[in-house]
Amino acid sequence: MIAWSIWVLFLGYTVPMVVSPGPGNTVLATTGGRYGVAGSLPFWVGFEIANVVLCVVYGMGLGNALHGHPEIQVALKWAGTAYLLYLAWGFFRSTVKSDDRDDTDSSRLHTKDGFLSVMLNPKIHSMILVMFSQFLDPAKSLLTQVGQFTVAFLLVCVVCHFPWIYGGQLILRRFRSARALRVQGWVFGVSMILVAGYVAFG
Repeated sequence: MIAWSIWVLFLGYTVPMVVSPGPGNTVLATTGGRYGVAGSLPFWVGFEIANVVLCVVYGMGLGNALHGHPEIQVALKWAGTAYLLYLAWGFFRSTVKSDDRDDTDSSRLHTKDGFLSVMLNPKIHSMILVMFSQFLDPAKSLLTQVGQFTVAFLLVCVVCHFPWIYGGQLILRRFRSARALRVQGWVFGVSMILVAGYVAFG
């Protein structure tokens, strides 16, 4: 059983890291603004599945091998930058289709998009690696601890990510005219470019 003092420290680390502004939360807010909470669910599910996968990978120690090779971090950074630019292109492309006032399936973000946006984000990799390196007790069962921390991290993520998605919906979903949708597409596209720049050079 993990001590309550460890849980307090765990929450003190994870909550600020997960809820604070950053590339991941910017993308979540953008999807909420464009598609609403319900329309963002596939992307959000993929986002959280990737967080669970990274928890298992780093928690079980497999991440140590990856972190011994800085070139992997560099590859992740540039792959993540390229993927964010791809998302930006999708938002720009959607401005051409906004006249029909319908977000088609081709313009929506899917589960795989959420999954890839986490898996290609080196900052999330680092956050989860640090989390497990700080809170795992080598004297206790590794599998039990990884399971408990993974479930706790998932709960923190769900609770902290929802306000970003809902906030995006609350602020931007009221603007549904064709012109407003075009403006949103450009704003969201530029936002993704700025996030890509932050990932690449931040």
